Amino acid sequence: MVLWILLAFLTAGVAAVLLMPFARTAAATPADRAGDVEVYRDQLEELNRDRAQGLIGTQEAEYARAEIGRRLLAAAGAGSVSGTVAAKASRHRVATAIVTLLPPVLGLCLYLSLGNPGLPDQPLQARLANPGNNLALLVTKAERHLAQNPQDGAGWDLLAPIYLRSMRLGDAELAFRNAVRILGPSATRLTGLGETLVAASDGVVTDDARAAFEQAVKLDPDNPRARFYTGLGLEQAGRAPEAKDVFEKIAGESPSDAPWMPLVNEHIAKNGGQVAPKGAAGSDAAQAPGNPSSQDVAAAGQMSQGDRQQMIRGMVDSLAARLKEDPKNLDGWLRLVRSYAVLGNKAKAQEALKSGLTQFPAVGEDGKQLVALAQEMGLAAEGANP
Repeated sequence: MVLWILLAFLTAGVAAVLLMPFARTAAATPADRAGDVEVYRDQLEELNRDRAQGLIGTQEAEYARAEIGRRLLAAAGAGSVSGTVAAKASRHRVATAIVTLLPPVLGLCLYLSLGNPGLPDQPLQARLANPGNNLALLVTKAERHLAQNPQDGAGWDLLAPIYLRSMRLGDAELAFRNAVRILGPSATRLTGLGETLVAASDGVVTDDARAAFEQAVKLDPDNPRARFYTGLGLEQAGRAPEAKDVFEKIAGESPSDAPWMPLVNEHIAKNGGQVAPKGAAGSDAAQAPGNPSSQDVAAAGQMSQGDRQQMIRGMVDSLAARLKEDPKNLDGWLRLVRSYAVLGNKAKAQEALKSGLTQFPAVGEDGKQLVALAQEMGLAAEGANP
């Protein structure tokens, strides 16, 4: 109620300011010339009497008559013009007032008839009591709870992945560490902590992140995400033989159609390995866009580190070009996003993810695979449901 009253006063004030210039008289109106007209008429009658009595000559009388007539016409015309101008100014002010005041008055009347000005504001506490599907309110409610109960490990465990998906990396790290401290380490919590640290360092597997991944692998040796990041950390540290062993073990223990196999094979080739993709050379898996063939992997083993890097980038660029021609290729988008992320090009990975979600919306089963990959790679997935 207070708000709309305030808005009404503001509207009236603005209208008054706009009308002030028109309320003033544009110029002082000329004095009433009716008296002047009568004086000039009297002068004409007096001139006629003087002429009849012979007090003034004919020529002088004509000159005087002409001058008095000119002044008489000027006085009469001035009065008429001033009346016309005043009438026009008056009509203009009325029209301006109507145009300025009518819209806010109509708007106020419509609001009073259709709106509900008596409805009270809903305080934050009431909204937090019934947040519904509002993620922001749910997070706020959980944060308030944790502020009062900081030892609630389940609350930290719930908030941590939400913070990570929202790219609130500082909050995610704190939440994961608190969950690990209170509930104890688990492969899921340690992997989430490691991925948060990697995302915060722009794709670099720091020492803390690698330690978290290594501990996660000890707790769950079959965790492919933690094992992959462990190998990636070794690769970034320049320990290529150890990284190659990690990636080769992942490849040897993974199903042939595992979605991470193309990326793992790329890292095997990058670190000097010669492991070919599983399946026949002419199979769909071997020939899918962006998959390195057995010849590619063998050739990579003979290249220098720089040449291998260039070859990998060439395959990624080739995959990107093919996806422009055939965008309805889910596996291709998954490989492209992974490849850009591993190459450290987060901007292109984000762009590829956005393009993939355009073809496969996050609400569908295919789109959910892209969203899961985005979470794994620390990317923001637009349109994803938390």
